[in-house]
Amino acid sequence: MTTAPHPLLATVRTLADDLLAPHAARVDQEGVPPGHLDAIRRSGLLGMSAPKEYGGADVPDAVAREVQEILAGACCSTWFVQTQHHTPVRMLAKSALPVRERLLGPLATGELLAGIAFAHVRAFPRVPVRATAERGGWRFDGRVPWYTGWGLNDVMLLAGVTEADEVVFACTEAREQPGLRASEPMRLAALTAARTVSLELEGLWLPEDAVVLRTPQEKFALVDRPRNTNASPAVFGVAYAALHVLEEAGESDTAVAFRGSLDEVRRQAYALAEHPVPTERVAERLTLKTRSYDAMRAVTTAAVVAGGGRSMGLDGTAQRLFQEGMFLLVQGQTTEVRRAHLDALAQL
Repeated sequence: MTTAPHPLLATVRTLADDLLAPHAARVDQEGVPPGHLDAIRRSGLLGMSAPKEYGGADVPDAVAREVQEILAGACCSTWFVQTQHHTPVRMLAKSALPVRERLLGPLATGELLAGIAFAHVRAFPRVPVRATAERGGWRFDGRVPWYTGWGLNDVMLLAGVTEADEVVFACTEAREQPGLRASEPMRLAALTAARTVSLELEGLWLPEDAVVLRTPQEKFALVDRPRNTNASPAVFGVAYAALHVLEEAGESDTAVAFRGSLDEVRRQAYALAEHPVPTERVAERLTLKTRSYDAMRAVTTAAVVAGGGRSMGLDGTAQRLFQEGMFLLVQGQTTEVRRAHLDALAQL
């Protein structure tokens, strides 16, 4: 599965083999423990995409994809909490505003762990969270439907849309405070362990120096679109983990039959992710994304079938991977991705 040699790949494999995978069943039932995230903080993985001058590793995208793939295959819940962190890091690295100097270093070194609260911006023209200029800062009102890592993250990257259709991104502490209240952690069909909540915002005020980016909604949508049309490394991570379950069940011939097609979809998807113009070849990206879903769904189903009745135990790896695969079908989903996926399924 190696795409590029890098010291962080050895680090993440050791972390996955020695800590994450052996405890994944317990984590799935009990929740992501702070100790898992502490190990990730110490590993240097949180700064893999951050500039070196801020303590990061600034790895190539190919390495970053493989890191995420390995983490997701070992413990998808832990992967999902930490993967939120890398978007604020990348956004801060591109920011020219004062918050960059305050937060980028601590985020790159793992001193702070960040989460994101802006998927709702993709619902535009509906505006779940409104941002309003007020008292030399910004007031946020509305409801964030999903925020992952509550009680585990230190920092939150929040976004709201102004009356002028400008998106305002700002950082704040990931805790209850005046104007910010969290729900109880949601019970979900998969990845309940990642501590996902909804957030009620009633006059949350953040100072101007908390702002990371202000950009027109149309411009944000143009930049954001390619992120969700590319196949997710987590899909391949879960699929390869299911192949391993098949091999352990003595179904090596079945695993070999799946591996060839999975390797080929992965190769094509990652090659297209490296295309220099991320807004081009969208239809092809979506086709490969749906093919990656098909491959993951098939191999996780095969792992459940191979395990028979044993697969129904809550401590079983096959059923956990199957549920994680279901989650990944809708994680980061947009209207465009949903339509492409449903159209592909209708052809089966």
